[in-house]
Amino acid sequence: MPNVWKGVLGLLVGLGVLCGNANAQFKNGSQPTELNIPRVSQRGTVSQRIGLTDITITYHRPAVGGREIWGKTVPYGKVWRAGANENTTITFSDDVSVEGKPLAAGTYGLHTIPDKDQWTVIFSKNSTSWGSFSYDEKEDALRVSAKPRAAESFDVLTYVFEDVKADSAAATLRWEKLAVPFRISVDVKAVVLKSVKNELRNVGGFTWGGYDEAAQWCLDNNYNLEEALKWEDTSIQNEERFENLETKSRILDALGRKEESAKALSTAFDKASAIQLYSYARGLQRSGNAKRAFELYPQVPKKDANHWISHLALARISSNTGDFPTAAKEMTMAISGAPDATKTFLQPLLKRLEAKDDINK
Repeated sequence: MPNVWKGVLGLLVGLGVLCGNANAQFKNGSQPTELNIPRVSQRGTVSQRIGLTDITITYHRPAVGGREIWGKTVPYGKVWRAGANENTTITFSDDVSVEGKPLAAGTYGLHTIPDKDQWTVIFSKNSTSWGSFSYDEKEDALRVSAKPRAAESFDVLTYVFEDVKADSAAATLRWEKLAVPFRISVDVKAVVLKSVKNELRNVGGFTWGGYDEAAQWCLDNNYNLEEALKWEDTSIQNEERFENLETKSRILDALGRKEESAKALSTAFDKASAIQLYSYARGLQRSGNAKRAFELYPQVPKKDANHWISHLALARISSNTGDFPTAAKEMTMAISGAPDATKTFLQPLLKRLEAKDDINK
């Protein structure tokens, strides 16, 4: 910076011409602007992912330093950069809503107009300027209102994400003894669906698993079920498996197509391994459908009579009928063939059977 300009800038600061906002940026007009030298107000970033949407705030962090901040260093009723040095910026990887108002994906200059009882938070299309000195209302992309609240003291200005939920979070400015939150919401389902469709055009679209995962996500969220069914059919065309047939059955059930659902599930059982069939039956039992579970357990040994999981199924069947000696015998055989990591879970079940305690309860 030319010495003449430094002198003029120092004079302006000294005279108070660049009051308030400038004091949060310049220290007697001498903070470096041309060289890579540490600044008084250091740079910070904070990020939060909501669903698949990334939100990042980049800012500089002035300190209170014994000053009276609100209404003095930061005047009420005037546009403030909500930080120091260059524009505070906020970046959204996808479209969002801020305090219920839509805002497109992109990077924005973040400004505020503080007041005692209500703040205005401004998202400017200009994100590359110095502070708020060249702020132009015509470049506003969005304005929202925010309610300040008393909070624990923060000497250095800090942005945090609070009250994080599955589809929203509150971005909060904290400085001195004040917190100013504004809620950012994301249409997570729409964003994920767009991402999934794009991924299916890539490597994920060349396997049974990619289409199955996409359909499973739709089913889990009760969303886009008709297209999910088409994706599951594509998965099955790539490779018919228990997993995709079982998922197809549940999608059909969710669509109210009960007969087709039952047929798909029957085909899935035909494809299932002993472990898959046992796991499915056990899931039914845990969810309270013991009757159906015990209709399926006898089918497990028919898949592979010598598999340890088949002996576990038979142990459950015998325990359910009160035949504890047979149940204990089957459990012993299950433990003998089970992986070491599984043995530790089965051994307590054997002790219960030896004590004539039904392991299904």
